[in-house]
Amino acid sequence: MERAACKGLTHLFFPTAAERPQARERREATARQVCASCSVRSTCREFARDQHEYGFWGGESEDERHAAGFRLIAPIGVRARSAG
Repeated sequence: MERAACKGLTHLFFPTAAERPQARERREATARQVCASCSVRSTCREFARDQHEYGFWGGESEDERHAAGFRLIAPIGVRARSAG
């Protein structure tokens, strides 16, 4: 975490309550740019996959981890988007 490019930028990697889809897209695009140059991106991504984390980790969103077969324990966001 000490070497992570995202240090101090938590607001980019986790959604606010009632985040709108357009705001999420913008936030995740910015987070993806930060991750692109990060020296610990792959370690971060693997941690998120192994620990079933929420949020944007290692250049990968919750939806992307879910689609790759890495399930969240309680996929609130995925469930809510697919229920509508």
